[in-house]
Amino acid sequence: MQLNTPAPTQRPTETFTGEVLMTPLATGVQPSRLGVAHVRFTPGARTSWHVHPLGQVLHVTDGTALVGTRDGSVVRARAGDTVVCAPGEEHWHGATADASTAHLAIQEAAPVDGEDGTWSPVTWLEPVPDDVYAAAQHQSAQDER
Repeated sequence: MQLNTPAPTQRPTETFTGEVLMTPLATGVQPSRLGVAHVRFTPGARTSWHVHPLGQVLHVTDGTALVGTRDGSVVRARAGDTVVCAPGEEHWHGATADASTAHLAIQEAAPVDGEDGTWSPVTWLEPVPDDVYAAAQHQSAQDER
């Protein structure tokens, strides 16, 4: 058994927009490939587009989160909700424009093609443009009515 007391870290601007703090909670030791983090987003903060080779589970712990996919689908998830992103699904997630949110991010690492012995739970892509985020914000607010 091992007790960890992790500290939150600021996320890099290459993979996030706005202020995002991530606290790593668990990183599996082989043969486990599990990773769990508590991620906090200030209003308007979000991830860049990204994909998880084995999928990702997001469990919202505080506030209301937005999760968007390349096809324009948007989910507005509240504290207690769980969103499952399928393996290979390009998506982003973050806070609404007017409130903070937090979630547990749970994923597994997979071998990286062409890189012997390298494993990764995520492939980062480009930032989510402001207009795409604004449209997701608007669409999810309309879906609530």
